[in-house]
Amino acid sequence: MFQTFDTVARPELGPPRVKALRALMEKQGLDAVLVPRADAHQGEYVPPSAERLAWLTGFSGSAGLAVVTKTAAALMTDGRYTLQAAGQIDTKTFEIVDSTAVDWVQWLAGKLSSGGVVGYDPWLHTGGAIQGQAKAAALKKLKLKPLAKNPVDSVWGKERPKDPAGPIFIQPLNLAGVSAADKIAALQKTLAEAGEDAVVLTLPDSICWLLNIRGSDVAHNPTVLAFMIVAKSGKPELFVAAEKVVGDAKSHLKPLVVVHPPEALASRIDALKKAGKRVRLDPTSAADWLFKRLGKSVSENTDPCILPKAKKNAVELEGAREAHIRDGAAVCRFLAWLDRTAPSGKIDEITAVTKLEHERASTQKLKEISFATISGSGPNGAIVHYRVSTETNRLLRPGELFLVDSGAQYQDGTTDITRTVAIGKPTKEMCERFTLVLKGHIAIATARFPKGTRGIQLDTLARHAMWQAGFDFDHGTGHGIGSYLSVHEGPQSISKRGMAAMEPGMIVSNEPGYYKNGHYGIRLENLEVVRDAYSVEGGERDMMGFETLTLVPFDRRCVAKAMLTAGERIWLDAYHARVLKVIGPHLGGDDRAWLEKACAPL
Repeated sequence: MFQTFDTVARPELGPPRVKALRALMEKQGLDAVLVPRADAHQGEYVPPSAERLAWLTGFSGSAGLAVVTKTAAALMTDGRYTLQAAGQIDTKTFEIVDSTAVDWVQWLAGKLSSGGVVGYDPWLHTGGAIQGQAKAAALKKLKLKPLAKNPVDSVWGKERPKDPAGPIFIQPLNLAGVSAADKIAALQKTLAEAGEDAVVLTLPDSICWLLNIRGSDVAHNPTVLAFMIVAKSGKPELFVAAEKVVGDAKSHLKPLVVVHPPEALASRIDALKKAGKRVRLDPTSAADWLFKRLGKSVSENTDPCILPKAKKNAVELEGAREAHIRDGAAVCRFLAWLDRTAPSGKIDEITAVTKLEHERASTQKLKEISFATISGSGPNGAIVHYRVSTETNRLLRPGELFLVDSGAQYQDGTTDITRTVAIGKPTKEMCERFTLVLKGHIAIATARFPKGTRGIQLDTLARHAMWQAGFDFDHGTGHGIGSYLSVHEGPQSISKRGMAAMEPGMIVSNEPGYYKNGHYGIRLENLEVVRDAYSVEGGERDMMGFETLTLVPFDRRCVAKAMLTAGERIWLDAYHARVLKVIGPHLGGDDRAWLEKACAPL
């Protein structure tokens, strides 16, 4: 449950492992090898046995790709992780490349001669990605070669961890809201209407949502690593290790699915192809291996669980509200403690993480944290996805800002919240930048928008105030949230790439930020539920909008009041009054006194 604080990877481990990989490449006639941070299910979180990128390079971020040739190597990642990568890898062995500016095909084109062979594991890349990359590689006269065995696994050898085998447990109907049988029936109707014979589900959270089950195969996400084939009629087939299906899970699944071992998937895929069935695969999440195995039988289409999973039902929404009240009280107790103790200069980042997790655990409802807590003091707060280690751990010093981004997994809901607080007195510049971020946050929280509005359209609202001042941030404004599932869930997002329309019941984060490299970071995050039927006086159409779930005050000491409009002040005071009303009864003594002060009107 609780976060561990590893030492940063030792760069000297990189060269011998790369040397061993290159020796294997030579034997297999490969000019380059791709090593993504991925597993066969293409989820954000992977088990230790799939941490190939971290093992090879030392980089522990959640998004990245290593490209290794016989004489050069690169670690490709985006702006969230470039600072982190520089501190974790051997930069003499690996060049750090911004993946948003240069892709691996472009990088390799300058390293390999015409006809160069690039090996890849077809289980670790989506079908859609490989289709596009194969065309791009061909234009550069490079050849992509799917490999039967992952070369990193061969080099890793017996030290590679075993695949996880945690037991499956049930998400009860009083928390799921809809039975698994009803969900399966609705999915089968979708297939029939699309003229498809079956779908192969590969995303663990889709399978868990569909069957009302949960698991513990990866850190922080209560999911089961499995595959599933759902035909348009009859019993679906679940491919999962037998040792995971025990106790109540066995009786729960028996009337719903036929359970097969994972190794049976290949023969069942072959049977579908031989029978001439039209099989849906999602090109954005299904492995390239499946596309190649099914060939012309593939019907490229979206995972049919994605949208209904994202649109939370009334039971799930009520659970989310309860989870956020519980979580809000825990975070407020933590912030009250922090305010009392941090000015002493004796509290460090790891101590803060441990205290926050203790407060959540004290609720007796915490199942897991929903991701590794980002606990960034001073300059560490400027690293967007910073993860504290024993080497990087630093004190929370007076005069600095402290950014803490954290979340919890409760069985009735998943939470994710970021607060940035001043340790002692903030500077004028800190308050001005904080207020720009707050203005963007309020703009999203108060937005009204018509049906069909996409996240890319809302994203501008969060950035407007910062743009006017000449600032921006290099991450999305908001991501979708699961219901006791993944803390990052599609299809909804508020970002420059957010093409999905907002729909009632979706939960999305609202987290604009500002980062001054080497000095401090600011991010302010609440979770919001998309609601419909917001009437606007004098308007001609009903609008949608957001209901804020998160209930924790913002640091008023960092607010430059003169920069807020009258409407923004009204919103902030009303939000704080609501926090005090709802969370106040759950706190006592010094914590309650802290909350009253923190929620006082501007």
